[in-house]
Amino acid sequence: MPRSVRLRPWQLQALECFRQHPQPDFLTVATPGAGKTTFALTAALADLSERGSRRVLVVAPTQHLKVQWARAASALGLHLDPAWSAREGRLPGDMHGVIVTYQQVAANPGALRPLARDAFVIFDEIHHAGDERAWGDGVREAFELAGKRLSLSGTPFRSDTHAIPFVRYNSGQAEPDFEYGYGDALEEGGVVRPAFFPRINGEMEWSAPDGTLRSHTFTDQVDRVTSGQRLRTALSLDGEWLPAVLDQAHQQLMTIRNVQPDAGGLVIAVDQEHARGVAGMLRERHGVGATVAISDDPAASAQIAGFADGSSPWIVAVRMVSEGVDIPRLRVGVFATNTTTELFFRQAVGRLVRWRRGLRRQKAFMFIPDDPLLRTWSVQIGEQRRHSLRKRERDQEATPREGRREEEQMSLFAAISATAIGDPHEVESVFDDRHPEDLVYDEVGDGRLTFTFEPAPMLTGSEDDHGDEQPAATRRERKRHLRTGNAEQAKAIARAAGMTHAQVNRELNRLSGVRTISEATLDQLERRLRHAHHWLRRL
Repeated sequence: MPRSVRLRPWQLQALECFRQHPQPDFLTVATPGAGKTTFALTAALADLSERGSRRVLVVAPTQHLKVQWARAASALGLHLDPAWSAREGRLPGDMHGVIVTYQQVAANPGALRPLARDAFVIFDEIHHAGDERAWGDGVREAFELAGKRLSLSGTPFRSDTHAIPFVRYNSGQAEPDFEYGYGDALEEGGVVRPAFFPRINGEMEWSAPDGTLRSHTFTDQVDRVTSGQRLRTALSLDGEWLPAVLDQAHQQLMTIRNVQPDAGGLVIAVDQEHARGVAGMLRERHGVGATVAISDDPAASAQIAGFADGSSPWIVAVRMVSEGVDIPRLRVGVFATNTTTELFFRQAVGRLVRWRRGLRRQKAFMFIPDDPLLRTWSVQIGEQRRHSLRKRERDQEATPREGRREEEQMSLFAAISATAIGDPHEVESVFDDRHPEDLVYDEVGDGRLTFTFEPAPMLTGSEDDHGDEQPAATRRERKRHLRTGNAEQAKAIARAAGMTHAQVNRELNRLSGVRTISEATLDQLERRLRHAHHWLRRL
């Protein structure tokens, strides 16, 4: 039966542009929270419906996003394996494709090359392919034979060092084939939240690497190196600036939770030690536990998912929640990292602006140091917000260079003190969830249109389409459950029949038509489990 998905106007417009685009490469730049995942998966489904069977491959920045993509695809009847590896051999016939990370691609592009031949490839946050030269080289080698390549990014990006494969550039700036900015989304309404940026000044004192004592506020004009040292001093766990900002952010979050009880806050920390220190501050000063998500923790993805589905107030992360992660209940953020590039800042703000249906007031707040670079990025976003709100109201009646991390001699640098001073800028929006600008965001329908498509065909036939499976469980997750059940039954048979595990598994594979367990389809695993049950009952 034909399936349908409801698309926002921009998604439908982008889909039409994509389908009419004659070249194999297409770059879509859409503001965080706009729905790039739904657009990309719909584009893949439309392509498969028109062209017939071919693989779909998604390349994502992190392990957590692989699972997020798999679940979103499963909800549309597209089955992508987020745990595939080259050692598993051929892809099972009841899977449409795989999801891998850029790191996986760089590690073994040759394993993906045959799988990607004539495939439909989606690059999530394609700018990551420029993070390291090896990543870009791996992407080119693995996917140069693909039939169609759809690249996504949450913000326009540059590549002044390593050009990213399959992206067209104009004066160093990526040139999108379709662009939908934050201002466009605000103007449309019901897509993203208006973001506000309380900027906190401070008085910082530190010992520089050359041994000199320095003291500056954020309003003092200093060189780039001194600016980096000043920011690190403000973010120090031993100073008074960071606790004071966390206090203000927590107060703002508690005010919002009076209206939205599950509203959450995000602190973006410098590193793992810093993240744990911030969590400790929240616990000691406000009596609340905070989820800590760090890349080295194998449970990080599960922790992020648990936070997204729960109602606890705070999550502290080091890059893990900087982009792509969908947690619509986030309303307050604290930018407590010394990574100050425009791209990273915009991606971080994107975690807070995802629209949530059913809420009338949805302002988002990102508390930031009043650092010159961060001030510039926030003012640019604020101007988009003000312009869009003014335009909606009428309807109803100099960029500095990106900052860089300083590779200084950390052992010679020492923060001495950091104190927050003055009231936050944009103070009129802080601690007040009744701002009149919210009135332009009353929901009167969401303006979505229905796009109908044929179900995505399989490369090989499957006895049961399993169209009734729950989106929360991907096909890979259901297979994992069935494999566990098969293994337990095989052990029981081996004990009862006095056979080896290898003998039992060979016979079960023969009965169910399975070549190897890793290549088995969902139907084959279910059939194998039924044969095991029958065999065990006869013993």
